[in-house]
Amino acid sequence: MKFGVVVFPGSNCDHDTYYVLKEVYKLDVDYIWHKQTTLSSYDCIILPGGFSYGDYLRSGAIARFSPVMQAVINFAHQGRLVLGICNGFQVLMEAGLLPGAMLRNKTLKFICQDVHIRVEDKQTPFTTLCREGEVLRLPIAHKDGNYFADAKMMKELKKNHQIIFRYCTPEGTLTEEANLNGSLDYVAGICNRERNVLGLMPHPERYAESILGNEDGKRIFDSIITYLSKEK
Repeated sequence: MKFGVVVFPGSNCDHDTYYVLKEVYKLDVDYIWHKQTTLSSYDCIILPGGFSYGDYLRSGAIARFSPVMQAVINFAHQGRLVLGICNGFQVLMEAGLLPGAMLRNKTLKFICQDVHIRVEDKQTPFTTLCREGEVLRLPIAHKDGNYFADAKMMKELKKNHQIIFRYCTPEGTLTEEANLNGSLDYVAGICNRERNVLGLMPHPERYAESILGNEDGKRIFDSIITYLSKEK
């Protein structure tokens, strides 16, 4: 089982993600520089958080044209697992692997704090060990995390059960107060129709070790690893 963590100029959560996979899980993992174009040896590709290319044009818009992204697109179209976290989620949307876009947070400010998200669907490789309705506490750190999709897109997302996580209270209730960035329909994470590509705004890699006082992020990593183990 081998993971790859893509590194764009401006990525800053690549080391966190690599650390969790290498040191917490003792897995085989490589950094993948954004100019790399071969991904055939990997089982799961992760696009980490950060500020790819400084977000100078639009979050993820320049990274989408990095050479590695055509390889990521091909990798995803082969049915293999791709996880985009925060900026990685934004890149996946810019690349057309996930629908929608990220607007500025409703406060127009960068937000860095813990949030709660509710598992809406466990029928994905990323949530297979979760319970539907389970609430996870994870941190967000973004200025452009306000998910938006037009009415047609939202209808399709709901019809195909592609909304996988929603912002909620600690008790699992959907409220505007819990939806800090103002995301449409409380969206915190979505998958593609084929369910092998997930975009998630909160950071599971930041809460994946007991020393941090919270291991909720491991629910997602454990699910991925269990899924891949069964596929081997």
